[in-house]
Amino acid sequence: MLAHEQLVPLALVILIALSFGVIFTHLRQPAVIGYILAGIVLGPSGFSLVQNEKNITFLAELGVLLLLFVIGMELSLRAFRRIWRIALATVILQICGALLIVWLIGMVINWPLEVILILAFVLALSSTAVAVKILEDISELRTRTGQIVVGILIAQDLAIVPMILLLDIVALGELSFSAASRIIIAITLLIAMIFILSRPRRLRFPLPKIVANHTDLTPLLGLVCCFGAATISGLLGLSSAYGAFLAGLVIGNSSLRVDMLDKVMPIQSILMMIFFLSVGLLIDFSLLWNNLGIFCAMLLIATLGKTIINLAIFSLLRLPWAQALLTALVLSQVGEFSFLLGSVGLERGIIEIEEFRIILTVTAVSLAISPLWMGAVRRLHDVVAHQQVPVRYVFRIAFGREADQIANYSFALKKLITKSKNLNIFHFKPKNYSSKFSYKGFIKNIFGKGTTSDQND
Repeated sequence: MLAHEQLVPLALVILIALSFGVIFTHLRQPAVIGYILAGIVLGPSGFSLVQNEKNITFLAELGVLLLLFVIGMELSLRAFRRIWRIALATVILQICGALLIVWLIGMVINWPLEVILILAFVLALSSTAVAVKILEDISELRTRTGQIVVGILIAQDLAIVPMILLLDIVALGELSFSAASRIIIAITLLIAMIFILSRPRRLRFPLPKIVANHTDLTPLLGLVCCFGAATISGLLGLSSAYGAFLAGLVIGNSSLRVDMLDKVMPIQSILMMIFFLSVGLLIDFSLLWNNLGIFCAMLLIATLGKTIINLAIFSLLRLPWAQALLTALVLSQVGEFSFLLGSVGLERGIIEIEEFRIILTVTAVSLAISPLWMGAVRRLHDVVAHQQVPVRYVFRIAFGREADQIANYSFALKKLITKSKNLNIFHFKPKNYSSKFSYKGFIKNIFGKGTTSDQND
């Protein structure tokens, strides 16, 4: 039995993670930012309350496998099939553009090819949670722009598996026949699965009666499918993440989807909390300070550079300017899968622990500044959509709360002027002119008693 001395740190870790998660959820921000900050507080950059990181790292890796399993279940391949051409072309061009920018920088700093590759993959991916939240906030999720963004995010999720396989080959140092054949088989199988599972009819996998009658057995069946497929994939020489993702893809497009998602999601949420907590534990501010120039350059590339790349791609695909700008801005942040790619690179020996921590910090800061980014997107969306800055916003910035009253009164005055049939505002002459100004007389002269029809209005 655990002694109370061992339970106190565990309870403290859970309490701090819960507190930060609740705070950021209350602020209408992704809870993952709170978990990362909780890890920073608990780790070497904070109070160093967590000493043994190996157990947390193991649980975090299980969380990544379960995350890919759940993402596979949640992917709507039918929606993706309607927009797959634009989405696929965009993701390919995003990866190529990221490779070009990182390669140009790497030539100056003398980065090795494998580091350039992993940084380009990190830069190419966007955050599904942040992008969808932005679309919801500006009421664009159900529009054509929202469909394009969601399609691109699905394509990026699908691209994770080939990226991991390529990193495995880079780690070997040479492209052997067996490695090349594994990649070809994996990609061919993935394409075939997408084609088969995107058909209108779902696969029929009825739950066994004994499982359906016991709610505690359903999540266990989900865990068996996830980790079993990951194990088989690993034994075949493919990535474990690939197997977990394919298992989720099959179940997500079958009759098991609803029951399995409801039961597996709580387990996945806990393990993902541990994963993002482990990310925060690895962030070292002293390392960040010593590499401040590289950090700032990567953060600038991840925001401004990514915006320019996306805007160029959507202009090349001939999207309307307003749609291209909004889509480019919504996708211009580093995604959560950067943590996964960084973990794979560190495990395979492609990058060192210092480089991994810089990637983590850039990604965490990119997610943390997403509220500012969302505010900028909303304002730019209004500018592009209406071709001008609304007068109400100008007054609000200048005069605060009083501006709302001014704008409301001016709008009411405009309506009254438009309705008045006896008024010519440019050739107005008072009926009873007097040298003594009267406010009531001025109002009567403007609006008068009106015609009969006006009074009826």
